[in-house]
Amino acid sequence: MSKGFRAIEWVVLVALGIALALWLAARAGKTRLDPEHARQLTNPVTLNEQTLQAARVTYLEKCANCHGETGKGDGPEAMMYNPAPADLSRAHVRHMTDGEVFYQITEGRKPMPAFKDQLTEEQCWQLVHYVRTFAAQLAPPTTKP
Repeated sequence: MSKGFRAIEWVVLVALGIALALWLAARAGKTRLDPEHARQLTNPVTLNEQTLQAARVTYLEKCANCHGETGKGDGPEAMMYNPAPADLSRAHVRHMTDGEVFYQITEGRKPMPAFKDQLTEEQCWQLVHYVRTFAAQLAPPTTKP
């Protein structure tokens, strides 16, 4: 083998090593949220009209195609999925903690994608408030029965 070829191999290996180190460093700052921990989380975003308006924009852009404009799981793309998108106006959502709703948004649930890499944490918490409007309960339960 020529010295030039070995030098190229060395450069490629170093570049791969740097890329791996950068990827690992980026992942280190993002710990995976588990359902039990999520259940205990409280929403840090204040519930007000401005929050709901911002969340509505996000919801219509990212969620309404499947969940529908009123959260009933009847969006224009809903029939493409099995299982069908959740009906966010049903009682089960009322009994979920804010952290559980946040977990579903950020981590997803087949066939719903995870939104943790598409939305900011604040946007996800805003959506928690907005989803609560579909079940006609703006204040979440403080503890799980």
